[in-house]
Amino acid sequence: MKLHSHNEWDPLKAVIVGTVEGFRPGLEVQDGRTENFEQAYAVAREAFPDWYLEEVAEDLDGLCAVLSGAGATVLRPRWEDASAEFSTPNWSAAGCDIYNVRDLHIVFGNTLVVSAPSSRFRQHESAAFHRVLYSHFFQEGFRWVCAPMPRLKGKYLHEMTRTKTGLENTEELLHSRLSGGLKEVFHCLDDHEVIFDAANIIRLNRDILFLVSCTGNQKAVRWLQETLGPEYRVHVTHAYRSSHLDSTILPLRDGVVLLNGARVNDGTCPDLFRGWQKIYFTDVASVPDAEVEFHRSTRLPVYHRLSQLGVDSTLNHVSSPWAGLNVLSVSPDTVLVHDRQVALIKELERRRFTVIPVQMRHCYTMLGGLHCTTLDVVRGA
Repeated sequence: MKLHSHNEWDPLKAVIVGTVEGFRPGLEVQDGRTENFEQAYAVAREAFPDWYLEEVAEDLDGLCAVLSGAGATVLRPRWEDASAEFSTPNWSAAGCDIYNVRDLHIVFGNTLVVSAPSSRFRQHESAAFHRVLYSHFFQEGFRWVCAPMPRLKGKYLHEMTRTKTGLENTEELLHSRLSGGLKEVFHCLDDHEVIFDAANIIRLNRDILFLVSCTGNQKAVRWLQETLGPEYRVHVTHAYRSSHLDSTILPLRDGVVLLNGARVNDGTCPDLFRGWQKIYFTDVASVPDAEVEFHRSTRLPVYHRLSQLGVDSTLNHVSSPWAGLNVLSVSPDTVLVHDRQVALIKELERRRFTVIPVQMRHCYTMLGGLHCTTLDVVRGA
């Protein structure tokens, strides 16, 4: 196969879909010591019981079936090594979490860019994709570019203290109402070195939209522009305070963009979409009560026990209700949508899209929806 993808909507021909096979929770120790990892893993595993991972795997397999039925070749990553622990001079980490495959990889034409992850435990995640890339694409030839690995030394994330805008205050009220009172804490990312997740980026052929947030900084914008060269134009947005872009701004086809109306309005929508049909949407389904309860009763206690061992994890995070806007276009006319998002399905059908509902029971606690768990590697007519 020939690596080929320029945007978020051309007909999908080949796609990598995430997996929980061999899953190990992400763990980090900042001072470089690793002796706590075995005990920490046993604790962290309690936040991912067998029944839970089995349901996640079932939903991913269902997604694969839908994508195959739409005519796409489906590929899966795999962690090949017996261990998922590693160290640098500054910290140690462990984890094999290749569920959100879009987070660290992105395709620009015939170029694959591997990002400089904002999480320590994800620094070697790209190794899980090597078998797929060598087996299916290397012989045909493609440009394989890896961003400089960041040191991520010390405290590189800082809690945001600036005054909130009116739109941000509105978002927080909606977030609390739709997520059972769960709250978000927002952070700023240092700009000392190139740091970014690929999911901070949306592609519109030769135009690229980059969200500067706690998972992508200005140095990364400069590195990406210089790496891709003058045939691409990298545009910056600050539309969302937290992390990735694809539950905030997501083009569905050329000239039509889905916008999170709780985060973006006419005053903050990037100029890149001037003249586009804009679908501002806020009527997402709430985070399921079962997910909220699982987070509070299982994940958060595990997070605190890990902290007492001196081990950091992401178990204090849960995706916002806006994960319902994390949709995937398989062609300019057909969109995959989380099956709980009935209002969004009706809105897109009203606008003459064909919508395929897909079950994603744990997208909130697994921190990723349909767009996050897929990486389109071949699109085209």
